[in-house]
Amino acid sequence: MIHELASLAGLRAACGDDDLVVWNAQDLGGGGPARAWASGGAVVSAAPGVSRHDRLAVWGEAADAVELVRHALAELGPSYRPWGERELLAQVVAKLDGLEVGGAFSWMSLADRPGPGFPSGPAFATEVGWLPAEAEGEVAALLAVDAPDSYAAPGMPGVRRWAGVRVDGVLASVAADAWPAPSVGVLAGVATAAAFRGRGLAERVCGWVSGELVASYGRAALMVDDDNATAIAVYERLGYRIRPVLSSYMKSTM
Repeated sequence: MIHELASLAGLRAACGDDDLVVWNAQDLGGGGPARAWASGGAVVSAAPGVSRHDRLAVWGEAADAVELVRHALAELGPSYRPWGERELLAQVVAKLDGLEVGGAFSWMSLADRPGPGFPSGPAFATEVGWLPAEAEGEVAALLAVDAPDSYAAPGMPGVRRWAGVRVDGVLASVAADAWPAPSVGVLAGVATAAAFRGRGLAERVCGWVSGELVASYGRAALMVDDDNATAIAVYERLGYRIRPVLSSYMKSTM
């Protein structure tokens, strides 16, 4: 039997506190538009405008998940994009008419303790920090040239704050705290100006922001393309664990 979950506590209990599903729920129970349902051995959570899409996270047993996704899309509408662990979503897509595979990528998450490669120390802390609001123009200019496809950008809804490091006064590398949930913060908008690449600046910024996210929310996470081996290696050195995921969409929305 399908039943709606009204709180983050209920959701976390139902899905074993899975970070992807909990993050996708955003502020469930806080008066916003997020919703979640459970049935048997599966859970789904949904929120609009999460990392630029209306997303429906899927977790659990495939047979139960198929019914939950069907129910959620009927409630929410076809703009929502089901996503979750790759094998599970492939089974869901195969059994739901009109649902198509969108893309494959990876979700990476960092628990409450960073790994041995995590940058730290007084000298490191003085190099990287949260940027003032007036620096957002510089961030936008860096992204426009060196990361034009970045999902996060200054002024975008859900993008909370930017961190960066300067070299001789020039903003060289940045990353954002974006679309956070109460217990999961997300690292996004990672970019380094071409003139400053190869110096480990992105790893420094990502390490520092990751520590701030863990301190603020309890966990950190990110999304990364599977073919970006360099970035994945950096995140793994910082202690992130990787989970291959798949996204999908209703054909009528494309």
